[in-house]
Amino acid sequence: MSTPETDWPDALFSSLLEAGIGTVAYVPDAGHARVIALAHEAESITAVPLTTEEEGIGYLAGAWLGGLKGVLLMQSSGVGNCINTLALAAQARFPLLMLVTMRGEWAELNPWQNPAGGAAEESLRLMGVRTWRAERADEVEPLVSGALAMTFAGDMSGAVLLGQRLIGRKLW
Repeated sequence: MSTPETDWPDALFSSLLEAGIGTVAYVPDAGHARVIALAHEAESITAVPLTTEEEGIGYLAGAWLGGLKGVLLMQSSGVGNCINTLALAAQARFPLLMLVTMRGEWAELNPWQNPAGGAAEESLRLMGVRTWRAERADEVEPLVSGALAMTFAGDMSGAVLLGQRLIGRKLW
């Protein structure tokens, strides 16, 4: 059953369409499953699965040079994989927006997620990435829309962090 609390992926995806996003690069992630499915269904978007998150930064740089706007979907544990590659976006000054599902927070059952989840936001900021955090469904669309506008207007790097309470508790 669809509710405002579960419709946030659709609202997020609508923001991508409205901003003219033409490609979505992603590492498979349960938190992004609905957005990934919508990207694959959309005729106007090319969905590109990655083997590692840092591949997405290079891919999006090439897409931007080719005239295509894109976003990178990842989990907070993938932020650490991107630290060196984030310098590419900063030095080349191309717009990079990452949509990051957070782990290692509320009700996390996998202790391996805790260190990376706890360091993700600070790591991004240290690399010059502007961050915004959504903890509730009604925050997602305005934050994503605003981040898309700022990132692409300013040729900057940004990340919208989708809190673990928003994603929901993982059941094992």
